[in-house]
Amino acid sequence: MLAGKIRTIYDLAKLAGVSAATVSRALAGKDMVNSETSERIRKLAEEHDFRPSALARNLRTRRRGAIGVVVPLGHDRGQHLSDPFFMTLIGYLADELTERGFDLVLSRVIPSRDDWLSRLIDADRADGFIIVGQSDQSGVLDRIAADYLPMVVWGGFVQGQVHCSIGTDNFLGGRLAMQHLIDRGCRKIAFLGNTQAIEPSLRLEGAKAAIQARSDIELMDTPTHFAPEVSGTDIATFLTQIGDPPDGIFAASDVIALTAMQVLAARGLSVPGDVRVIGYDDLYVAQTSVPPLSTVRQNIAAGASHLVGSLLRRIAGEQTGSVILNPELIVRETT
Repeated sequence: MLAGKIRTIYDLAKLAGVSAATVSRALAGKDMVNSETSERIRKLAEEHDFRPSALARNLRTRRRGAIGVVVPLGHDRGQHLSDPFFMTLIGYLADELTERGFDLVLSRVIPSRDDWLSRLIDADRADGFIIVGQSDQSGVLDRIAADYLPMVVWGGFVQGQVHCSIGTDNFLGGRLAMQHLIDRGCRKIAFLGNTQAIEPSLRLEGAKAAIQARSDIELMDTPTHFAPEVSGTDIATFLTQIGDPPDGIFAASDVIALTAMQVLAARGLSVPGDVRVIGYDDLYVAQTSVPPLSTVRQNIAAGASHLVGSLLRRIAGEQTGSVILNPELIVRETT
């Protein structure tokens, strides 16, 4: 009998007088071990309250039991993980993964080299990866996706892309937002967002499509960061430069829209009296703002479910296609 507690399969193997591999197979229920030996090993394990660790099981199956969730910020390096959109999506992903027995390993990446994703994969700490947003890294994602199956991306879909993406129809969402402002009588409209990333660029393209046949609409594309501490300065500078304010604002995110409302209020402009404002995402803060924010809803919960489901199928060796979810116009009091 061994002194002390049985801590590893090697301790149990020594006690049973067999190899560690035999113990591993017996506890896993493999029929390669005869029934008498298997029963003896299982009884010894019960007597000594021994349970093989999840790490040991993962090493035997070459599974890590963890999924990497990565947020690349090449287009807007000042944006933080505390951004309400990131927190909402990551929360849903954590719930989905936990229910399926996986841990979530979170990384915020500021890409300075094209091998940032290769390095994460080569570290071999995760069974697969969910990338939150393409940022300006679509080329990197396509290159990795050509040879690496267990990866899915939250983001916009562009014809010809190699990586599997799941996200809202951003073009349609942009068109819905712009058409709504036009229907509300807006004729001088500002788009606020950083179009270096695919999703905001598609939203702007949709907005342009909505006014394609209208010669009476002025659309101003105004580069705006997503981080509130920077976007507030961007918006204030823009308003100063143009003199007369726009009568409508389409913001590429709810956070930018709410920041715009603060800047407008500081200048004595009311929403929606002087300027109508619509955002994008339909986060909880959009519902609770004063006044409540009109926006384009992304079904983030459904997106998280699709991301996890698709990734698990890919981990199992199955190819999956991109998914484009329908956006929904949500009209509240800011338009």
